[in-house]
Amino acid sequence: MKHNNNKEIKISFWASHFTTIVSVTLVLILVGLIAMVWTSARNETRRLQEQLELNVILGDSVTDAQGKALADSIGKAPYAGTVKFISRDEAMRIWTRDTGEDLVELFGVNPLSPEVAFTVRSQYSSKQSLAGIKKSLEASPLVASVSAPDDSMVDSMQQNLTRITLILGIVALVMILISLVLITNTVNLAIYSRRFTIHTMQLVGATDGFVRRPIVWSNMLGGLVAGLLAAGITALALWGARQGGLDDVARYIPWSTYAVVAAGMILAGMVMCSLAAFIAASHYLRKDYDELFK
Repeated sequence: MKHNNNKEIKISFWASHFTTIVSVTLVLILVGLIAMVWTSARNETRRLQEQLELNVILGDSVTDAQGKALADSIGKAPYAGTVKFISRDEAMRIWTRDTGEDLVELFGVNPLSPEVAFTVRSQYSSKQSLAGIKKSLEASPLVASVSAPDDSMVDSMQQNLTRITLILGIVALVMILISLVLITNTVNLAIYSRRFTIHTMQLVGATDGFVRRPIVWSNMLGGLVAGLLAAGITALALWGARQGGLDDVARYIPWSTYAVVAAGMILAGMVMCSLAAFIAASHYLRKDYDELFK
């Protein structure tokens, strides 16, 4: 008999929460995909930013030892990524390889200057940061000039990322709000059928928290199930993309990043369902007896 009661409780739970679980799962999948698209855009922007290269042209009288010392100094700076010192001879070899011209034969001497080429970390790739780095390097007596990337390219990357973040954020917010409304309506229908029972519990001294707690907990469990389903479906989609040879997916969305997104989906499902249940239950707890017939 006890086994049958437990079975009926389980069936009742799934029946009353099926619509909520399905709708929340679909919303969480869309929100998860939005989060992964945003993560991909951010990672690609960061990769492009960290490929920005500055070239420090040194004076003609600067020796290789001085140039290497300057390169080491730049390498210790917080803004520096990869740093490379290019001597006059190496600069000539690069020029000859790329152009096919031998400047030594043309001018009689090597006219190229030694230089230090380095990339910057993504957090220092803004227009203002690059200008500050350039200004500080040009203050050195060893430096003749500093060649920095085009400001418009840097600004374009920053603006594109900001635009993508804004658009995807608005879409995700709209989806979450729609989900909250749907969940609230679903919970309202479930509570409506129990409104007289709830009112009777209040008459015998049950507090609002006592009445509200099981409703919130059961819906939180439904949100947990929806979050796990959404995380599992998106994980299968990512696995399938990797198996299908989409290498960019693995580069832009590693499993470590996906784990954060999946945890966010599960948490979001629990929070949305419990919040909607709290709002719906509180709505009925405030009603008078006469209002229960409306």
